[in-house]
Amino acid sequence: MSVYAAPVRDMLFAMHEIGGLESICSQLEHEDLSTSLVEAVLNEAARYAADVLDPLNRSGDAEGACWHTGEVTTPHGFRDAWKSFTANGWNAMPAPKVWGGQGLPVLVSTAVLEIWKSANVAFSLCQMLTLGAIEAIQHHASEGLKRRFLPPMVEGRWTGTMNLTEPQAGSDVAAIRTRAVPEGEFYRITGNKIFISWGEHDLAENIVHLVLARLPDAPAGIKGISLFLCPKFLVNGDGSLGARNDLACTAIEHKMGIHASPTASMAFGDSGGALGYLIGEPHQGMACMFTMMNHARLNVGLEGVGLSERAYQHARSYALQRVQGTPLLPGRGTIAGHPDVRRMLVGMKARTEAARALAYFCAGQMDRAASHSDLKERSDAAALVALLTPIVKGWCTEIANAVASDGIQVHGGMGYVEESGAAQYLRDARITTIYEGTTGIQANDLLGRKVARDGGRAIRALIGRMRADAARLHEIKGDPTLAVVSQALGDAVNALDESVAWILDNSAEYPERCAAGAVDFLRLSGTVIAGWLHARLAEAALAQIHAKSQDTDFLSAKPLLALHFATQDLVAASALRDTMRNAWSAVSSLSEEQL
Repeated sequence: MSVYAAPVRDMLFAMHEIGGLESICSQLEHEDLSTSLVEAVLNEAARYAADVLDPLNRSGDAEGACWHTGEVTTPHGFRDAWKSFTANGWNAMPAPKVWGGQGLPVLVSTAVLEIWKSANVAFSLCQMLTLGAIEAIQHHASEGLKRRFLPPMVEGRWTGTMNLTEPQAGSDVAAIRTRAVPEGEFYRITGNKIFISWGEHDLAENIVHLVLARLPDAPAGIKGISLFLCPKFLVNGDGSLGARNDLACTAIEHKMGIHASPTASMAFGDSGGALGYLIGEPHQGMACMFTMMNHARLNVGLEGVGLSERAYQHARSYALQRVQGTPLLPGRGTIAGHPDVRRMLVGMKARTEAARALAYFCAGQMDRAASHSDLKERSDAAALVALLTPIVKGWCTEIANAVASDGIQVHGGMGYVEESGAAQYLRDARITTIYEGTTGIQANDLLGRKVARDGGRAIRALIGRMRADAARLHEIKGDPTLAVVSQALGDAVNALDESVAWILDNSAEYPERCAAGAVDFLRLSGTVIAGWLHARLAEAALAQIHAKSQDTDFLSAKPLLALHFATQDLVAASALRDTMRNAWSAVSSLSEEQL
């Protein structure tokens, strides 16, 4: 069984060259932060993940979370891990300083979160939901609720959840039936929610549920939804815990993967109504919840990065040890010398680094949007983050499923056997394209809201940047790798631009035709942007090599990975353009009776 080792050099290289780490450290809010400190943080996180979280990943998967009469027990070792995790300040690292957090930039916290997700994605989900709840409360709750709930949540003594889905509604949030009736300063919440990650557990002393519900006078549909804070235990005025609230975990799901992460069915108000507090204004619940949802979507995309890295490391370790047949490539004489196995390993690594670059690029833009000194830079960065959010979520998770599947294939028959450990990464990755909005939902958001609704302004601004870089790289003489990469990038950018034009021409009159090709458009967008970022990494690495850097073995791999991605993935851009345009004919070819 392989041992996870965080790829700190790869992460730092992407943070510097793609995320803009130096400029983010120089922003006023982070002027006490240095790149050397960031490196120290990543190295310490890598040690903690290898020593504490990674050893619990396999055992947690095998044992799983257990439900008994409304209570949930986490796998052996998880409670001690959460205690040390919070005691060491890891839970508080991304949170605002005013509530006891460390307030580190999004780019830095993103890299650290990737480490947790690689080492133990089920464990990391508890922190992810808590951080998202902190974001929503910080942005939308009253000052009194912030003071009462945020410090213990940041500290990790209390955790948070997001309660959207109901049995009859699924992804259609407009169809929820949970009710909230005002009673003094409280509201009485009644209803049922499903698929609530970490909705019940034994790690923390209290769980803060953010719940979507309808007020008695609420208009129909999504415009009639409000957001409420319902703690598992009520909180006294002095911050101590009071009586148990009227809410209960009625069951946890038996899932394909992430077994150690309890996915709860929650009942609110079976004995009169759970007491809750209104967050934000009445009927503005979805606007408030989107703060948490967008945080979750980006971090689920990051789960794709983390699981890709872990699946790759596991497959690489096996391939470098397994002796079978006569290899055709030089090396250790293991299956890593078989061309097809080498093809899969290189592809896994190239796609993983592409997904990481995409996630870090978005994280860096989030920091620019939050605190850059120039107002236009902040505005442009915010528009780019909005565009990238569904792409990071959808594309990085689809990549994770492909990479984890290749990881099983590298193992051959042993990959299909649970004892090898390879199957867990695919089982864990499979949910990432579903929860927090399926790939289809992300694609519809990208095409409808982020491209058609704004007339393509944000994506065409990005296309302009990518096209300029492709042209500039093409002018660099004497480097055959950059010549091939720049040509493939230029062609791919043209395919994306043509696809955007098609969407803008057809979205108003033929929305169903555009929706049929939405997932292909998301795949196209993610592939082209990732190819562009790969090219930037390659150029930066070659510049350091030409400057006589001593780290040539590490640096020389970057242009080769960019070349692989360009010739194996970017070349699919024109095909994705065509499948997007022609998807409607395939979708409409059979009637419902013929399916």
